[in-house]
Amino acid sequence: MTLDLANETLPLLGIAAWSGTGKTTLLEALLPRLAERGVRVAVIKHAHHGFDVDQPGKDSYRMRAAGAAPVLVASKARFALMMETPNRTEPDLAMLIDQVRPLQPNLVLIEGFKAWPVPKLELFRPVLEKPLLAESDVWVKGVASDEALTLPEGVEALDLNDLDALTDYVAAWPEQWPRRRQPRKTGVSP
Repeated sequence: MTLDLANETLPLLGIAAWSGTGKTTLLEALLPRLAERGVRVAVIKHAHHGFDVDQPGKDSYRMRAAGAAPVLVASKARFALMMETPNRTEPDLAMLIDQVRPLQPNLVLIEGFKAWPVPKLELFRPVLEKPLLAESDVWVKGVASDEALTLPEGVEALDLNDLDALTDYVAAWPEQWPRRRQPRKTGVSP
């Protein structure tokens, strides 16, 4: 499945960075600030390794192990949907977006799916000595760094240590979605 961004009404923003840059730490700081502004945010997180939210011996684990797909466990406080996805090399982002769509968030932040063609905010720390994703990914719309950088044309520079400015940038994303859902121009003629 692919994403049809031209017709996607749900504002999406990828948070892309190399491991160790602080994606989760930043999201943890941004989410309460966005909630204070009335922005309902869903987060889709890519896990690189096998993970399990269930526990061996629990009824839900036993049902899933027996072949139920999906298993939905619910209480008055929360629910969890567990679905086996055998024969997939990577999670299907389009399918995951469809899972959160009925909840009608104002914004979906996508952590980790950096190869998918979706608008992104890159977090960059030169000290990690990794390449700048914005150089090769036309979907990077902004770069938040802890040092001044020379960025490709059309990429907004943000200070990774300025939480207020980052909150402003992310909070404004839903209103900007209609014009930000296309890749930036690279200046190369066909």
